[in-house]
Amino acid sequence: MAVFSYIIGGIIVWSLIGWGLDTLLKTHWIVLVGALLGIAGGLYLAGKHGLFTQQRHSATSQPPDNGVEDDGDH
Repeated sequence: MAVFSYIIGGIIVWSLIGWGLDTLLKTHWIVLVGALLGIAGGLYLAGKHGLFTQQRHSATSQPPDNGVEDDGDH
């Protein structure tokens, strides 16, 4: 979910910057460049924060190993 937040936030912010530059410079293409920069920046930040790697929660998903094997015959 955080990856989408970075991407959507980047698109919105950079599109607004591009829209403002389009208005000042009387062009119509900078908003598209801004949206693409927002996507790239969002993906970069998500990768930088490690949101693409699968995180292991071994402490919560597996019981601690205390050296005793359980064969289920108790």
